[in-house]
Amino acid sequence: MAHLGENRYGKSRVRVMKVVRHETHHAMKEWSVQVLLHGDFESAFTDGDNSRILPTDTMKNTVYWLARESQAATLEEFAIELVHYLLLNNSQVTKASVEIEEKSWKQALINGLPHATTYTMTGPELQTAKIEQLRGEKPKVTSGVDGLMILKTTKSAFTGYIKDKLTTLPESTDRILGTRATIAWEYDAPPASYELSRSRALETLIQTFAEHDSLSVQHTLYDMGKDLIEAIPEIARVTLTMPNLHCLLVDLSRFGQNNPNQVFVPIDEPHGYIEAVIER
Repeated sequence: MAHLGENRYGKSRVRVMKVVRHETHHAMKEWSVQVLLHGDFESAFTDGDNSRILPTDTMKNTVYWLARESQAATLEEFAIELVHYLLLNNSQVTKASVEIEEKSWKQALINGLPHATTYTMTGPELQTAKIEQLRGEKPKVTSGVDGLMILKTTKSAFTGYIKDKLTTLPESTDRILGTRATIAWEYDAPPASYELSRSRALETLIQTFAEHDSLSVQHTLYDMGKDLIEAIPEIARVTLTMPNLHCLLVDLSRFGQNNPNQVFVPIDEPHGYIEAVIER
């Protein structure tokens, strides 16, 4: 006999841009918001009874309404407010989660100074936040970055691996290491400032990547997560996904040339895929 298992529903890709017009400058954020609700929705699935269903269109409008009312300066703070509102106003909901992606808009520099009302996109990466809260419990806050493109041209090796009859990869003691990293750090306690914590997290991750004497992607990934946990005491665990975006050395011998680690072909597929959780 069939029965309803775990279920949830919500609204995804709710796009919102907010401009706060200060006297001296404008502050702008562009977010894509996803809302998901868990709760007593069984009758909607089994009997077509929608009396406990908050329309997803209402969720979309809630995002816009709260964006107007909110004083939140960060995506984490806004997501916490949104989760709180949904739980407070919907008794049938037992758990609410909100995920936000923020585009990397920064104030443009004009003559070396930030322009008051003009922005440029600084990178393809998205700043992320995910807030989950069970009714009666504290919110679980996870911050992160998706699609962080980082690459270094040295201090990366890969040797000593298993070799069998199908192995064609040559060992390398000086290779290019590039990745499109997705990193999420879960807080055990709220930091004094989500904005400052995020800035420090990204600085720590990039610095470790740059300075690490890498013996593999796994080796560098672990030290990035370890250093992040050591840098920010409120972080309980870090999840890192780091595909290895290969740069292949071109064989120029057929043209009578050598190639002293200078000319490469960048490829993004197929690529290595490395993922791990580093915990305190």
